[in-house]
Amino acid sequence: MEHLSQLRRTGLFESRAPRYTSYPPATQFRPTVDGAVVGGWMEALDPGTPVSLYVHVPFCRRLCWFCACRTQGTQSLKPVADYVQALLVELRQLRARLPQGITLSRLHWGGGTPTLLTPALIALLADAIRAAFPFREGAEFSVEIDPSEIDAPRMAALVRAGMTRASVGVQDFDPQIQDSIGRPQSFALTARAVDLIRDHGIAGLNADILYGLPHQTGARMADTVQKLLALSPDRVALYGYAHVPWMSRRQVMIPEAALPDGEARLALFDTARALFLDDGFRQIGIDHFARPDDGLARAADQVRLRRNFQGYTDDGAEVLLGLGASSISRYPQGYAQNAPATGAWLAAVRAGHVPVTRGHAFGPEDGWRGRMIEALMCDFRIDPADIQARFGLTPDLQSRILAPLLDRFGPAVALRDGALVIPPEARPLTRLIAQALDAYAAPEGGHSAAV
Repeated sequence: MEHLSQLRRTGLFESRAPRYTSYPPATQFRPTVDGAVVGGWMEALDPGTPVSLYVHVPFCRRLCWFCACRTQGTQSLKPVADYVQALLVELRQLRARLPQGITLSRLHWGGGTPTLLTPALIALLADAIRAAFPFREGAEFSVEIDPSEIDAPRMAALVRAGMTRASVGVQDFDPQIQDSIGRPQSFALTARAVDLIRDHGIAGLNADILYGLPHQTGARMADTVQKLLALSPDRVALYGYAHVPWMSRRQVMIPEAALPDGEARLALFDTARALFLDDGFRQIGIDHFARPDDGLARAADQVRLRRNFQGYTDDGAEVLLGLGASSISRYPQGYAQNAPATGAWLAAVRAGHVPVTRGHAFGPEDGWRGRMIEALMCDFRIDPADIQARFGLTPDLQSRILAPLLDRFGPAVALRDGALVIPPEARPLTRLIAQALDAYAAPEGGHSAAV
């Protein structure tokens, strides 16, 4: 109870802090970064730099109410096929602007629902990507799979295309909760999809579940986690549902009165966390879990865990190229986001333009502030010696930056062997502590809930 009182005194349950999958967060992106700016960034890229590629497929057969991603519904495959053709055009334009010699260390297809693509479209897109950007040795190719939109022909096509990891969205297995978020998906349907993945020789399996949903209780959360464990994933993302109906209008369908409050959300997370740990998972960062032999766990052990728009990753690539509507790229000079609306993106691509409409050019403090935040989010510690070696910060400046954290958060942070550390009992505060390092943060932030 005293621990809960301490968390309450920090303002955790009333605060809103970014998830810090980028620094600065995407809410700070501005139209000053456009296609002309990013074209220069592309041409300046070092061809020896490892690159990751993210492909966004925004279409869904159903629009889940909880989702705040840029998606659109379709009952026809024609807009999907047209979209893939436009992806091929953008890919050729990207290849023409980048230096020769670029190779991929990671490829991820997200959405939306990438598995809406037919086997022929899967092969067409995958072949075009490989022709434009050869894979590095050991490259990983992951795909988000909707259990209601996958069958043997599509799975076989993905395997032929080189998929090495599948990511399955679960959210929650309770029927009442599924009804309240517009996501009907039985355990049997999910289990069939997982069997299909395993039968096709895919060893890497991610799963996503949510806490903080309407009608969730500790017992229901425990039941969902136990069912998920029966499917034997090797990675799990346990995300907190962010209720932002002013940003995602479909969320008005969700019964707001049935949402748990901040303290109940934390209890739900703790229930799930305990079950994952009891089953032998390692906690990775603030909201991921992995088997000890998984790549994320090894990256955490070796202090090379990273944070990007897909969450936690062991991908060391400094450059991320985003393909498709609303996708975000990261260059050494800054972030660039494609036009969010599919129609605007299509028009720009067909006109031969770089379809970027906003972004952020890194300022003089963004590098070291971003690294400090990433270190907190990944490792729960900041090593001033590492920051000084990377960015040339003076000890005086570092102390002036870190001292307010010690003053504000008291026992939630500590100095150990010269490093600032968040102890295990204070880790629910990680995003809030990171926000104190964010030079762009407004007093209330306007971002998704911290817990």
